[in-house]
Amino acid sequence: MHTETEEYAPVTVDAEQPAHPDVSSRTTLLAISFQFVRRHWLALPSISVFLLIPCFWHRYIVAGDLDSHVYNAWLVQMIERGQASGLWIARQWDNVLFDMMLSNLGNIFGLHAAERIGGVLSVLIFFWGAFSLVAAATRQAPWFLMPCLAMLTFGWTFEMGFFNYYLSLGLSFFGLAIVWRGRGAERLLALALVPLIWMAHPLGLFWFVGAAGYITLARTASGRGQIFLLALAAVSLTILGRYLSIHFPSGWASIPGLAANGSDQLLLLDEPRYRLPSRLLLVFGLACLIVDVFAQRRERQTLKQYSHPLQLYIVAIMGVSILPGAIQLPQFTSPATLLTQRFSSIAAILACCLLGVMKPRKWHLIGFAGIAAIYFSFLYRDTSTLVRIERQAELLVSTLPPGARVSSATWTSSNIPLLSNHLVDRACVGRCFSYSNYEPSSGQFRVRALPGNRIVASSAATSMAMQLGSYTVLPEDLPLFQIFFCHRNSTELCMRELPAGPPR
Repeated sequence: MHTETEEYAPVTVDAEQPAHPDVSSRTTLLAISFQFVRRHWLALPSISVFLLIPCFWHRYIVAGDLDSHVYNAWLVQMIERGQASGLWIARQWDNVLFDMMLSNLGNIFGLHAAERIGGVLSVLIFFWGAFSLVAAATRQAPWFLMPCLAMLTFGWTFEMGFFNYYLSLGLSFFGLAIVWRGRGAERLLALALVPLIWMAHPLGLFWFVGAAGYITLARTASGRGQIFLLALAAVSLTILGRYLSIHFPSGWASIPGLAANGSDQLLLLDEPRYRLPSRLLLVFGLACLIVDVFAQRRERQTLKQYSHPLQLYIVAIMGVSILPGAIQLPQFTSPATLLTQRFSSIAAILACCLLGVMKPRKWHLIGFAGIAAIYFSFLYRDTSTLVRIERQAELLVSTLPPGARVSSATWTSSNIPLLSNHLVDRACVGRCFSYSNYEPSSGQFRVRALPGNRIVASSAATSMAMQLGSYTVLPEDLPLFQIFFCHRNSTELCMRELPAGPPR
């Protein structure tokens, strides 16, 4: 059973060990955190090194939009040197943190090293932020959940390459851990993270503010008050969803219920084989919870620890199901999409908060580790395929004259399990221009393009048509080369010079 004097202690000690005798209910969060790091000074870096293996098992990190982030960091360098006529850098303070990190690191170490350093830092922030949030929610260090947290760290959000959103979540997890277990003025430390969360992605800040408010109110509410609070959250999300649908063009995921529980974070573009680890994780996690609740059914104080994590998890599931999956904001030319899947990454971490309340058992760790082994074996196989395909793109563009314009029509293959519409971007860094790159035309990133420039499409519709292979080439686009899959179900790339006129 948890006692009042143990309220903060298990965050800093092993789950199986009693609280340190020097830890009391008056111990500050900073003191506890320092004590935790001191006690586990060897385990923490060792775990971090093991966690980072997927960042180093190929010659570069394979993560969807990461190719585009690197390519646009190169364009920023060209703009700053006055070598990119028709492009400019917008003064933007949101959705830019990872891009600014890449650019600044690239100026010092080169873009190849910057990509690796930026990816590593993002992974560590997300993982240890999630670890801290689970520890704060459960009052015990979730060592037995590390395989789960590792899978979610390299789950859908990472593999899609949504690094600004990914960073915003990691930072928000740290902030919420401070709000949850900080004392007095310590909670103000969470405010120091707010500017960074906003610079990473606004969605991360909206989640942080909402969750921090709920946690603060739930800590002081009675049993009935918490039921009212949960109902208030449901009504608020319903009103918000309705407001967005009325005032902005919106769309909903066709099957949001399948994404609501968070297990979809292991589904990479619904490739069938990833359903195995996703379903195993869902079933095994439920079995663990049922066994733990049954075993401790007479320990009311222990079971009470499930209350707040369960409430937040329910709110997250409602958010995934109620809020739109896509929305067109007036300041952008492209809609914000895949919101349902992004929100489900929050639900997945909150599910870990729920699992973290359990009394840790060795079979928990063995089961989660086995599922993680299956997931990462699939992930290595598929990312290896993408590395081989990108190598083909590098060889193809190496035959072009410097500064050539290249469009990528790689959405036409149904044989690629991960996002593959940026295969040309990284290959073009320092060699050619990825004419179909979507970032400048979307208005959502800091690199912008003027109409008539010779580097990148200035229209979101043009960029999308090029990626789909349906673009009608204009005379002023020439010369323009296209890289595409030679056959629909092939992983072999081909290249051709496009003539003016409709696609052939």
